[in-house]
Amino acid sequence: MRYLPLTEADRRSMLAAAGVDDVDALFRDVPAAARLPGPVSELPLHADEMTVERAFRGFAGRNLSPGNAPCFLGAGAYRHHVPASVDHLIQRGEFLTAYTPYQPEVAQGTLQYLFEFQTQVALLTGMEVANASLYDGATATAEAVLMAARITRRPRVVLSGGLHPHARDVTATNARFMGLDLVQMAPDWDGGETVADALDATTACVVVQNPDVFGRIRDLAPLAAACHAAGALLLVVVNEVVSLGAIRSPGEMGADIVAAEGQSLGNATSFGGPTVGLFAIREKFVRQMPGRLVGETVDADGRRGFVLTLSTREQHIRREKATSNICTNSGLCALAFTIHLTLLGEAGFTRLAKLNHAAAVALADRLAAIPAITVMDGPFFNEFTVRLPKPATAVVEALAARGILAGVPAARLFPEADHAAAAERLLLVAATETNSEDDMDRLAMALEEVLR
Repeated sequence: MRYLPLTEADRRSMLAAAGVDDVDALFRDVPAAARLPGPVSELPLHADEMTVERAFRGFAGRNLSPGNAPCFLGAGAYRHHVPASVDHLIQRGEFLTAYTPYQPEVAQGTLQYLFEFQTQVALLTGMEVANASLYDGATATAEAVLMAARITRRPRVVLSGGLHPHARDVTATNARFMGLDLVQMAPDWDGGETVADALDATTACVVVQNPDVFGRIRDLAPLAAACHAAGALLLVVVNEVVSLGAIRSPGEMGADIVAAEGQSLGNATSFGGPTVGLFAIREKFVRQMPGRLVGETVDADGRRGFVLTLSTREQHIRREKATSNICTNSGLCALAFTIHLTLLGEAGFTRLAKLNHAAAVALADRLAAIPAITVMDGPFFNEFTVRLPKPATAVVEALAARGILAGVPAARLFPEADHAAAAERLLLVAATETNSEDDMDRLAMALEEVLR
């Protein structure tokens, strides 16, 4: 017999208790554009297991995988070489099946690697304290904004036009329900925005990304000074964590809170996830930090041990006292991050950063030599923006048909009608240690052909 746990009468009763007429009403907070109007047309309503497997293999076959083509995709998810030992180690049973350490005294292995992870993140970001990870960079940004508002008791948040739209949108969703006033600056197409001009006496924090969504690097020290003079906090977002091996850390430049995406170390792009959120702060703000903090101690016999020093999530303490409803951390992804960075060591990490920058410079020089292409001004790390004579989306599709993943059209990140004209011909291009000279030559030649 088929297993049908609910009758129509059951469903009607449940909907009535919820005060809605149909199931669709339960999802009214999800924008219509994000919902399908009906079942996926290419899928049968029911089929045997073998047929389903065959169908999904067919769907997968349509993808052009970064592992099978020259790949210059970036815009928040970067393809780096992940040593085979990383995947081997995280698949050990004691790591793969472990979950949140509700009873930390019996989860010493989990707590130890989280302690090491925190240490690494604090060193990379130049901050004093880091937590035991969050979901991803976008949710870390949103949590950082809420934290800044709690610290300053101010309602206004300024978002730089160089902030990745995904982080911007997640932050806006959170702010909407927390009574915050978000000031979203226009996309910083040319790198000329002056964020400090938006500061006032009600500003809780300024949120900037470095490198920004267009790949540009800036010195944030003057902005940090302006924020502190106005009584506001500087919140720095880092989407490409490998950049911290080559440029000044946010902490060195005066950041109060750092929210970062850790995908680049130990974690494959995987079509956008799962990833791991990094979160680091000044020690004086530790009581307002979301998530958990693992600390080192000694037991009754004087042996080294690890404990949950701080856990401010609502599952551990009274909801009204919680600083976050983040329910877990990306533990396995955090472990992969820690293993990869441990294998690299400090010297290896800085060398990796240099390789990335050198690859991007070499690619930018190749593309700048093509008369139809303009490489946008400004210092960059491993990603930069180019202006094309044709719509970037069409160019990317044409190159994908030639087996090349050319980059991310800015129009995909900024689809709003008032940004369409400015974004239409901009293409974000990333180069990492995985890109060979042959990859770069293929991209340059293919672009010359398509742009004729």
